[in-house]
Amino acid sequence: MNVHEWALVTFTILAQMSVGAFIVLGVLHWFAVRKAGLEQADRLADHALLAIGPVLVLGMVASTLHLGTPQIAYRAIANLGSSWLSREIFLGTLFAGAGAVFAFMQWRKLASATVRNGVALVAAAIGVALVFSMGRVYLLRTVPIWNTVFTPVMFFVTTFLLGSMAIGAAFVATYQYLQRRNPGNMEVQAALVRGSLRWIAIVSTFLLGIEFVAHPMRALYMGQGAAPASQSAAMLIGPFGVLSVLRLALVFAGAGLLGVFIYQNASSAHGERVMGTLAYVAFVLVLIGEVLGRFLFYATYARVGV
Repeated sequence: MNVHEWALVTFTILAQMSVGAFIVLGVLHWFAVRKAGLEQADRLADHALLAIGPVLVLGMVASTLHLGTPQIAYRAIANLGSSWLSREIFLGTLFAGAGAVFAFMQWRKLASATVRNGVALVAAAIGVALVFSMGRVYLLRTVPIWNTVFTPVMFFVTTFLLGSMAIGAAFVATYQYLQRRNPGNMEVQAALVRGSLRWIAIVSTFLLGIEFVAHPMRALYMGQGAAPASQSAAMLIGPFGVLSVLRLALVFAGAGLLGVFIYQNASSAHGERVMGTLAYVAFVLVLIGEVLGRFLFYATYARVGV
């Protein structure tokens, strides 16, 4: 793979993680408000919101490296009516803008909470449309390994798996930051973090199950297809077999085994240090695993015709 494909790996992973993190953060904030009130929920969520925008912007900057002439990248949105690539770029920009508007309103506490939630819902809907358009970009009849339902399914699994893990790590980092600033009176925040990590562990384990079903089915389906499809499947088993196994092992370790430990530690009123370490390690392992998976997505490319 050359720098162009690595730019696509960076863009797709970071953009999907940003969308997933934004949605997961919104859902957890909604539950936190009902459990502890708006002030306590904002105290935990506002800091986590800080990282989502820069991550998406970094991914979009990386995506311009895939273009032959990045200086004219703005022309890529000229075909919104017929090109999923144009829609992807447009929706990515729109999501970044809507997310930035919400973040500014949230940090400055502009308008009512209801209005801010409405803006967040619009941004989340744009984010879902962005991930959907990213999947449609790769549904090409000339590339059989991409042209299956597994492509958009796995894009959405990556979105919510990485997003959940990222928010888990962000909540732990926020809790540790608040604890250093105000060592006392952190019981409510600790309870919110524990509850959030429990749900993240449950959701991540469910998404892990989808991954472990979808990947073998995809390889089996490709192996029984036309020559380019079976060629791609053979690469997953042969030259890239070790990476394929390593990728699944890392995701399993991060979202599965560590998810169980996080759930157990998050159920306790103590052990925040262990819980925090597990959240960080789980996020890093899953991130590396998903990057390897996206590398394999591009590396096993095989085209029909010319």
